[in-house]
Order: sequence, then C-alpha cells, then structure tokens
Amino acid sequence: MADEIINRVANSKLQVINLEDFYPEGKRVVFDIKDWLYEGLVLREKDFRASVKAYDWSQHKNQFVALTCSADAVIPDWAFMLLVVNLEPFVEKSHIGSLEDLETSIYQDKINQLDTLIYQDKPVIIKGCSNKPVPINAYTMLTSKLKKHAKSIMYGEACSSVPLFKR
Repeated sequence: MADEIINRVANSKLQVINLEDFYPEGKRVVFDIKDWLYEGLVLREKDFRASVKAYDWSQHKNQFVALTCSADAVIPDWAFMLLVVNLEPFVEKSHIGSLEDLETSIYQDKINQLDTLIYQDKPVIIKGCSNKPVPINAYTMLTSKLKKHAKSIMYGEACSSVPLFKR
C-alpha cells in the first residue's frame, strides 16, 4: 500500500503572499492633455478651462486614470490639479505619469494598508509569476515593509524559492 501524500507546505507556518490578489479590477486609461494645448505646445488657461468644462468626465467612472502630456510642453501644476478635481467624483484613482506609474501607485496604497504584524516572526514567501500586471516596485515595497516583522522572506514558489532575508 502506498504512503499517504502529505502537503508539508500547507501544514507549515510558511505564509504566502500573492501580490496578484491585491490587483483591483477596473479599466486603466491614459488621459493625455496634448490635444488641449494651443498648437500642441502651449497651455492657454482660458482655452484649457473651456476644454475641461466641456469634457464628459463621467466616461471615466470606476476607471484608473494616468494623467500625462505627451507633447514637449511645460504644463503648470494647477492644470493637473484641475483635472483631478474634475475626475475625482468618477474615478477609482488618478495619478500623474505612465500606466506603470499608476499601477505602482495603486499597489503602494494596497501595501500601505497591509497589516504586516500578522507576519511577525513567520517565514514569508512572496509569490512570483502573476497573470496580472504587478509592477516590480510592488515587490520591493512589500519586501521592505515585511522585513520589519517577518522571520524570513523568500521569493517564488514554495518548491523553488529564492531566499532574500533572514532575521
């Protein structure tokens, strides 16, 4: 008779964190203000404010929005602030920068909310390989936060992990 197969990982104190689980569903979009610039180069306040007023902001309901200007123009800070004021009632989150910057900001919020005390003196593995776009910064932010509490931190899968830290 064959021996019973025992899942030693499931029975261990090893805590697995999958950053993919932190990924909030919702459409990610880039909002580029280049078309609202005079001749594609200059922000004229009166024209810019008219564009902001005429725009249907509700189309971004429940979206994550990366604010940017792809034109080589100097954009005053207040312009992005005005966009956020109009976006805020509709979006999940807005951030100035690329989609990757936005994703990093989303994960930063999630990691900041994570109670790492539950990992006190426990071995932790941060799962690698995800099907969702987890930015590399999310892994480093999580590692930094866990280092204060975890007994050890590894990366990968339980069967083939890379040790990163040991108290």
